[in-house]
Amino acid sequence: MAKELSIFVDESGDRGGEARYYLLTLVFHDQANDIMREILAYEKRLSVAGLPNIAFHSEPLLNGHKEYGNLTIEQRKKMLVTFSALVRRLPISYTSFVYRRNEYDDLAKLTARMKRDISNLLYNRLQFFQSFDEVKVYYDNGQDIVKQALDQSICFMLSKGVVERRKTSITDYTLEQAADYFCTIELAAVKYDANEDGKTYNKFFGGSRDFKKNWLKQARRMSI
Repeated sequence: MAKELSIFVDESGDRGGEARYYLLTLVFHDQANDIMREILAYEKRLSVAGLPNIAFHSEPLLNGHKEYGNLTIEQRKKMLVTFSALVRRLPISYTSFVYRRNEYDDLAKLTARMKRDISNLLYNRLQFFQSFDEVKVYYDNGQDIVKQALDQSICFMLSKGVVERRKTSITDYTLEQAADYFCTIELAAVKYDANEDGKTYNKFFGGSRDFKKNWLKQARRMSI
């Protein structure tokens, strides 16, 4: 049977340059490791708690927007904790790259840096990535700079005959939602360190010490 690796991609930041930070997160999953049992257990925990089974999306969850608009903050907190518990049980790993926008005066430089970072990651673990017969990259093509960086790094470092890129959305795959979760945790880490955490993060994660001791520590155990 062919060995298949899935890479799910998410980003935080905007191409207009208004966001202070830009994050790129990649989640890796060996398809030989089944995740359906954990997903079904997660859905059962939501049902028992009386919480809706909707696709996890951190920004509207934290701010009470869109599909989370009719939920109380306590319900949203429970949904965040429940999804976090699911992520910790999944046979996945991740990495995140953080960029400060004031260090890049144009998008071409940011794209080049992303390409270099992803290429270095692949090169340093080339034996692992080349052990798979297929590598499928899942991304929603939301931002051109990410699409270009992915194409120019992964397809360059790995055989084009091995790599297949698929357009997706956050509602399609649980692991796409996991990438969104890790992106949020890593962005929160940056903002806590810069004393830019604000009231929203404190409501959901506690202060900087609690966040690092609990949320960040748990996530980083899964970082490659």
